[in-house]
Amino acid sequence: MHNVNVAAVPYSPPKSTRDSAASHHSSPGSTRTSRPSSQQRRSEQSNGIPQIVTPPRRSSSRPSSSYNDDASTPRTHASPRTSSPRPTSQALLTPETTPLTPPKPSASPKSRSKSPVSSPESHRSFAPSEGEDAESFHVRSTYAQLDMTGVKGDGYEEGVERTRARIGMSRTSELRAEAALADENEKARELTPKEVETLASLDRYGFFSIPSHDRLILLPASPLQKPFTRLSSVSTGGPAQAASLTSVPPPRTPAKELSRIAKWNRMLEPLKRDVGANVELWTVRHNKEHKLRERTYKGVPDRWRAAAWELFTARYSKTGKREMEKWAEEYRENLDKASSYDVQIDLDVPRTISGHIMFRTRYGSGQRSLFHVLHSFSLRCEDCGYCQGMGPIAATLLCYFDPERAYSCLVRLHDAYAMHAIFQPGFPGLLEAIYVQERIMQQMMPGVYEAFKKHMISTTSYATKWYITLFANSVPFQTQLRLWDVFLLEGYDIFVVVAISIVWVYRDHITSSSASFETVLSLLSSFFVPEDDDALLSWIGKVLDDKKLRANMQQWRQEWKQLVATGQDSTALL
Repeated sequence: MHNVNVAAVPYSPPKSTRDSAASHHSSPGSTRTSRPSSQQRRSEQSNGIPQIVTPPRRSSSRPSSSYNDDASTPRTHASPRTSSPRPTSQALLTPETTPLTPPKPSASPKSRSKSPVSSPESHRSFAPSEGEDAESFHVRSTYAQLDMTGVKGDGYEEGVERTRARIGMSRTSELRAEAALADENEKARELTPKEVETLASLDRYGFFSIPSHDRLILLPASPLQKPFTRLSSVSTGGPAQAASLTSVPPPRTPAKELSRIAKWNRMLEPLKRDVGANVELWTVRHNKEHKLRERTYKGVPDRWRAAAWELFTARYSKTGKREMEKWAEEYRENLDKASSYDVQIDLDVPRTISGHIMFRTRYGSGQRSLFHVLHSFSLRCEDCGYCQGMGPIAATLLCYFDPERAYSCLVRLHDAYAMHAIFQPGFPGLLEAIYVQERIMQQMMPGVYEAFKKHMISTTSYATKWYITLFANSVPFQTQLRLWDVFLLEGYDIFVVVAISIVWVYRDHITSSSASFETVLSLLSSFFVPEDDDALLSWIGKVLDDKKLRANMQQWRQEWKQLVATGQDSTALL
């Protein structure tokens, strides 16, 4: 059996955007909430974060999941609040305090608004489920109660640990926990100078710091200018090491972004609206259908990305509003159920996305949303449960969707995009993708394939994290989004071709006479910074356009299934 070490997958944070920090996500497809009042009056920063504009609210039965069809006018929604008394820190200490009583909402209309994550009417989250162990309940109930109160300085302060390190060992810890809870003035107060400074330092996706990587290398564009043809010879005179970088360059605004926004404005049109006339679903204008794939490969404008991803996943999975409503209800019901994975999810959440303002604060809104989505999804499939690779994927979805829609998108990935096979115990879908990758290398780059055999390098040793996290931990966020645009449009085959593109670019390093097991494995375990995203996506598109190669990929998938059925799979991979 093939050993796949998922625990070795590093936690380079998937990127997302805090509601109050990057309002360009309040786009045609955005369903996020924003911090109202003083932050809505913030002027545009020099780093490209647009000014938040709050238009008059339309009445709607589902304001938290509405779309705005005007791409040039970001729409934000004020987060529902309760002005109820806060539970003391003692109420968040240990599972022995169960059953816990949630704070009662006040009678004001604002406090009766339903939170998209949990509601005051849901009391079950404050009592253990049948058979739920004390540690898991402590985790789940802590997140549920902090949904009621919020935390102080969300996005700006580090927060106080409550689940991995228990509160109550000293009076000091109790006071710190109490002080970290938000009060009724938290969302209405003016920003402090420090907070304004933090906002000004963010990149266009909401990162205040780019995670460091031990191996950061350039993915040059010149090899991607050459067509993908069979290599009859190999080069052995090149260096074994690739050009290294000292840091990840900040994301750049695409030169043609404004013109592409205008084109997507004309290409997509509303399909369904809610009672408040907000767009819920989008479709492609009939006379623009032939432009969709070309424009997707050129990059979906960020403000259109949520709408595009919703459109792509709905088409690919052949599901629509009815299924979305069913999954949203399933998500909410799962919040009140026990999951045996809650302790592990809680351990993974703060180390998955620590470089982004939305997920910076312990138990802040971003971390709570991530926990809730992963908790609910862990109950979706008995076979898959929860694995580490789900975290970066869910966090990326939370960049553009509210928790209910992020959960629904995960369900679509699981059911329609073959992610069920990727997440299953033993990762059969991962091994199938690796088999297809190796057959392409053997056919098109035989010298490179032989170099892998010579150095006894298994593909699982470097490519596991690529396939499990959909490259979320291997390329800059801006590149990851471009890859996901195409993936959600066309399916999982793209990631096999992305893997092939990396091997293609570094083929001379792999076949170098000075290459070794250590140099090749170190090279392919690096964090790749493309010199030109357009060149990378263009190369990938041309490879996927090769009908003969696509037919071979399908044939190799069937071969792998036959090998598994006959028990010959254990010797079929490098």
